[in-house]
Amino acid sequence: QVQLVESGGGLVQPGGSLRLSCEASGNIFSMTPMGWYRQAPGKQRESVATINSGGRRNYADAVKGRFTISRENVKNTVYLYLQMNSLKPEDTAVYYCNAVILRPGGQTDYWGQGTQVTVSS
Repeated sequence: QVQLVESGGGLVQPGGSLRLSCEASGNIFSMTPMGWYRQAPGKQRESVATINSGGRRNYADAVKGRFTISRENVKNTVYLYLQMNSLKPEDTAVYYCNAVILRPGGQTDYWGQGTQVTVSS
């Protein structure tokens, strides 16, 4: 089992910054693929930024150059961060932390409860 708890969302003006955090515990390791996803009202959940098992980072085109994903391993806990700069109204969404546990024959996706990010003046 993996537990994911996000924090750091809120209301910010256009051009502002926020830093999201995800505390991951349980059966998770430093090389576990993880990422941030978001879902805006009336839209499907989409990938924002991911880190694969090799540490490679991938970003959605809409956030390249503005968002930075990073992770930190502290004892038995993994912390995943998303630094969001130059925020735009279209970044408004619920942001979810994701971890992928690979198993023989498949994988299991774990999700946090989400944190609301609202970009508005």
